[in-house]
Amino acid sequence: MKPIKVGVLGLGTVGGGTVNILKRNAAEIARRAGREIVITRASARDLHKPRICDTQDIQVTNDPFEIINDPDIDIIVETIGGAGIVKDMILTAIANGKHIVTANKSLIATHGNEIFAKASEKGVIVAFEAAVAGGIPIIKAIREGLSGNQIQWVAGIINGTGNFILTEMRDKGRDFGDVLAEAQFLGYAEADPSFDVEGIDAAHKLTILASIAFGIPLQFEKVFTEGITQITRTDVEYAEQLGYRIKHLGIARKTPEGIELRVHPTLIPERRLIANVNGVMNAVLVKGDAVGATLYYGAGAGAEPTGSSVVADVIDVVRALTSDPENRVPHLAFQADALADIPVLPSECIKTSYYLRLNAEDKPGVLADVTKILADHNISIEAMIQKEPSKGETAVPIIMLTQITLEQEMNAAIAGIEALPAVSGKVNRIRMETLG
Repeated sequence: MKPIKVGVLGLGTVGGGTVNILKRNAAEIARRAGREIVITRASARDLHKPRICDTQDIQVTNDPFEIINDPDIDIIVETIGGAGIVKDMILTAIANGKHIVTANKSLIATHGNEIFAKASEKGVIVAFEAAVAGGIPIIKAIREGLSGNQIQWVAGIINGTGNFILTEMRDKGRDFGDVLAEAQFLGYAEADPSFDVEGIDAAHKLTILASIAFGIPLQFEKVFTEGITQITRTDVEYAEQLGYRIKHLGIARKTPEGIELRVHPTLIPERRLIANVNGVMNAVLVKGDAVGATLYYGAGAGAEPTGSSVVADVIDVVRALTSDPENRVPHLAFQADALADIPVLPSECIKTSYYLRLNAEDKPGVLADVTKILADHNISIEAMIQKEPSKGETAVPIIMLTQITLEQEMNAAIAGIEALPAVSGKVNRIRMETLG
């Protein structure tokens, strides 16, 4: 049986790691796939740049479309990233009858519905395990391993940069800006870190997880997204005192009213396993009606961890080549004509608990005014800490934990509290989840 020929678009970190794994483990991979898999062509923007991979016996070009239009190539592996021209590359490859393996979360989250529709028309596969959580096989776990369950919720630390920053702030008492600068120096964060620290990267990944968990179309534009730039060392310390840790979570939850899709800083009880996932590591919790809660942990980025997921997809594609397209695992876990039109709830309809921190004048009646506003909006207080004023200060920090309430009610209550003459500055709000 003739070898399967692969073309790799992009020889950066992920592309290089993919090449290394496919070459190093060629014999083992052939045993698993049933056929030899060979990289014959690759593209790179700079042909003279040093590589982390051995490109001997690989024809390298700076024109990806040469590979896309090569009739001898069976599978296109895309590791360039981004959308725009990459979308055109993928759609052209599909039109040419090529199977696709991609690590591109933004491409799948924003254009996946169109790409999967075109792939179904042409009878080709688009595999994207590496697009979420790097080396963790979370796509396969939900789409195949948990396919007998009704998924109730998914919650994950799915951006390593944000997790590194929050871990350093907690463990070493450092400020956000200081840790961000180190993350950039270490290569964890880009020169423009907004995709990581503002939650956009995590929102792309959550969009994909929610689609395969609940059988809904990809809807990136409906994800409520909040970053970690407003998290202070003070909040991290108070959370610890209260028995919680702050993590930047992506949460998708199915409710009777619709689906919550949200990315934001979250207080989690410190006893939860996911609260103890530190540094640049990723973890995803999935709750199914039959299996209960399951946790998936591992490297969320890196050359070979992510390359591991890419290669696993290549093997899956090779295994499926002899099967009828109708009998393959659906791209988004559910049959294409069975995707549900379940509404994604606006942020005002989220229901969760809250951590609130405010500065108020240390005088009689102020706390009563604050608690009355909360009560007027049907918000119950679970716990409260009032600190002593600093020397020479008249305002004191007040920290409250609330019971579950509607985000709309909390928005109104915070506006009322901030309007009180005795309250200075903004009320700092962090959402809370028990993940029980």
